[in-house]
Amino acid sequence: MPNALRKSAVSGQFYTASCIELSNQIANFNTEFKKLNIHKNLLTLKPKAIIVPHAGYIYSGFTANMAYRFLAKSKAKRVVVIGPSHHHYFKGLSASHFENYETPCGNIEIDSPYLFALAKQFNIGFEPKAHQKEHSTEVQMPFIKHYFPQTKVIELIYGEIDVTVLGTIIDALLSNPQNLVVLSTDLSHFHNLEVAKKLDYSCLKAVETLSVETFHHGCEACGGIGIQALIHVAKKHKLKSRILDYRTSADASGDKSSVVGYMSAMFY
Repeated sequence: MPNALRKSAVSGQFYTASCIELSNQIANFNTEFKKLNIHKNLLTLKPKAIIVPHAGYIYSGFTANMAYRFLAKSKAKRVVVIGPSHHHYFKGLSASHFENYETPCGNIEIDSPYLFALAKQFNIGFEPKAHQKEHSTEVQMPFIKHYFPQTKVIELIYGEIDVTVLGTIIDALLSNPQNLVVLSTDLSHFHNLEVAKKLDYSCLKAVETLSVETFHHGCEACGGIGIQALIHVAKKHKLKSRILDYRTSADASGDKSSVVGYMSAMFY
């Protein structure tokens, strides 16, 4: 039997622990979103998958929210969040075997029957330590609770894994019209701004052109395996891609000497 609750580990650190403050922050992101004057044809697109960052909301919250604004048009049954493990080394993929996922605005139900079926089909294990403190997936849950209040989730965390193995699972996920896929990654880490932008350009161009070859020309994303896997699957499913936002931590902190890059993108 699954454990009852995947408790939040970075609430009050990466994002506020207050539901009211969180709702206000997302509302502020959306106020800024409306100022962008995005073409109405673009606003009608319904992505099957998105790429989002996973830093603190003051740094990458707006960038992530851009993608969730588009994803929210979908009426899918579940959202599958996939992110790299930062705190626990293991091989393969780990599925979050809990019943609910804690957020400041209430718990989200985990789709256990679907998760168990997926785990059985692809021999996905459960590494409890991988889920206890993992922020790459956790910081997505408050957005999902906000935009999909009644939708179930699944959390998948990957350690050392081959691109083709992860791609096979993403392929199966995207083959089911009831699924949405959220892929979590940040870009380069701790270079000066000029260097970071050059490295991150490889990530952006790789996603924009669906080119794994371009990815290998400098992209230093911490979720790089996930990006490459999603590119492969997007091409198979004949999905188009679009970069939604790119920025670095310097945009929030003003420190250009050591930055982290963030992007959001959608696949439709």
